[in-house]
Amino acid sequence: MNLPQPSADALDQSARLLALVHAEVAAAGGWLPFSRYMELALYAPGLGYYSGGARKFGPGGDFITAPELTPLFGQALAAQVEQVMRASAAHVIEAGAGTGLLAADLLLDLERRGCLPERYDILELSGELRARQGETLARKVPHLAARVRWLDALPEHFSGVLVANEVLDVMPVHVVVSRAEGLFERGVAVAGEALCWADRPAHGEVLAVARALDLPVPQDGEYVSEICPAARAWVAEWGRRLQAGALLLIDYGYPRGEYYLPARAGGTLLCYYRHHAHGDPFLWPGLNDITAFVDFTAVAEAGFDAGLEVYGYTNQAHFLYNCGVLACLEGRGERESADYIRAARAVQRLTAPQEMGELFKVLALGRGLSGGLLGFARGDRVHAL
Repeated sequence: MNLPQPSADALDQSARLLALVHAEVAAAGGWLPFSRYMELALYAPGLGYYSGGARKFGPGGDFITAPELTPLFGQALAAQVEQVMRASAAHVIEAGAGTGLLAADLLLDLERRGCLPERYDILELSGELRARQGETLARKVPHLAARVRWLDALPEHFSGVLVANEVLDVMPVHVVVSRAEGLFERGVAVAGEALCWADRPAHGEVLAVARALDLPVPQDGEYVSEICPAARAWVAEWGRRLQAGALLLIDYGYPRGEYYLPARAGGTLLCYYRHHAHGDPFLWPGLNDITAFVDFTAVAEAGFDAGLEVYGYTNQAHFLYNCGVLACLEGRGERESADYIRAARAVQRLTAPQEMGELFKVLALGRGLSGGLLGFARGDRVHAL
């Protein structure tokens, strides 16, 4: 891999995280589930990818999310947020708010629509990102910043809208391996000073979930994939707490029938460093984002089991078109203007099938709403879950 070299300070931070992982592997008897390694690599206090101080989002970071591309994403999403708030409560919670751009864009457009939330809460694990979000809101929406507060835990009860854009894909996953001789869990061990993969027979919840998936069993070689009990548990918690409203979950992923196709024998685990995608989660621990695609069927099942209704499931392109992203684009002025052309290119990236339009999906789960949701008026794929 030809990747940019990290700075000396970044390498020092990574070395300290690696020492922490070594200690945990030793304490666990020489083997850690990959889910625990992923949790440490992303969230270990002061050392993990999301809890360290490195820039993550935008051109100077490791990846670009939809709100970083254009405010039109937030403006279109605001149409769906408005509909749910008017039918439930004037309260928005955003999980994993990144740089705060989506919060700013949503608040501005909801103000324009005459539908400002009484409270806009942010659930954010990273202290560094909390600070950056506060700076963004103070700069872009100073007159609305007082409506925003940061939560340290999920509220006991909640009515309104939860927005989670690219949150589920960074929840720790277990790596499962199907071979002719049985089902295995692939975890992390130490070889010399380096981390390495190590398999052991799957057991407990991992074995039960993997068996239920009926994973392909190759005659030769192996089939590798992921399961994410953490995502199911997170959605189930919201199901227990949501009284009226909807969860809007936006991420890249597949329904189960596509996720575990025989052709997808290498799984979906990916790492991102300085806009380079690669497949080595042990390279510079704490300096790479580690992600896995979302099994939206599992997420929908978790919501259903918690008493939520599935209000819609579609790709990002259909959702944004249904929410009026093209009308938002027309509001950018003359088609020949530089601003319009930049915005049109961003919308193309958000909606084109070969870009983010098909890869990203939107799932709405909720309780106490009547009638259909705007974002799923056309192209709803609930039948595929």
